[in-house]
Amino acid sequence: MNTIQLPNALDLETSQAVQIYHYRTSKEISKQQIILNQNAFSFLIEGSKEVIFNNSSISIDNHRFLIMKSGHCLMTEKLSEIKNYTSILLFFTNEILFKFIQKFGLTNNKLSSEYKSIHSFKYDEFIKRFVDSLIDISKLSKTTQIKLAEIKFEEIMLYLIEKHDTSILFSLILHNDNLTQNFTRTVERNQLNKLSLKQLAFLCNMSISTFKREFEKHYSESPIKWFQNKRLEHAHYLLNHKQKKSSEIYFEVGYENLSSFIQAYKSKYHITPKQHQK
Repeated sequence: MNTIQLPNALDLETSQAVQIYHYRTSKEISKQQIILNQNAFSFLIEGSKEVIFNNSSISIDNHRFLIMKSGHCLMTEKLSEIKNYTSILLFFTNEILFKFIQKFGLTNNKLSSEYKSIHSFKYDEFIKRFVDSLIDISKLSKTTQIKLAEIKFEEIMLYLIEKHDTSILFSLILHNDNLTQNFTRTVERNQLNKLSLKQLAFLCNMSISTFKREFEKHYSESPIKWFQNKRLEHAHYLLNHKQKKSSEIYFEVGYENLSSFIQAYKSKYHITPKQHQK
């Protein structure tokens, strides 16, 4: 699967600080590798969306919207019941975000050692009207869109920090340069997600060979063996504490069929899942 760079792939002027794009498709995508060269709002109108970053993942329907930090992510888009997927995208650069923070003299009022790359919010009446206004602006000439886009960017940002706090803004511009911490966080946050080594390496911005080498250095075993053990441990928890059946959980813990799950479980615990529950 090819990697898509946004907003470049949408034929937008990448030199612009803020850009609006009305996105519509009738094709689903699953865990598409995306490089966001700018931060982005995704106001979902039809369909559902899942986004996985190295430090967080979120699934939403059309009652919510996202703010995403620039970087590598995996994106899934599912169609609505009428086979459409529609969203309004608002791209913005770090430079315009710095400019906004300085203009209004904002400070980070919520100290945290960890910043997420993605945030999700519910629609309210203000946001619904805001999205409608973006749709209207997207139909205007490019010259007028450029003039209005920065005004709309300030409008939504001022509203969000009024309703929430400024930490949302600072999470988009503050970088965590600890490569070891970023690597282990990516691995451990995604231990139950059914991601391939290629997808995990992409989230870490590494080649597959470098990812494997780093993995064995940190965890002293191969990625395949480590992830299998973590998923079987989760299966053990579901069987014993949630009283789930093998037939209910085998796919959730990463197995394509029930027999292969039972065989792997027995190999680790020397007893079948059914016997373990008894």
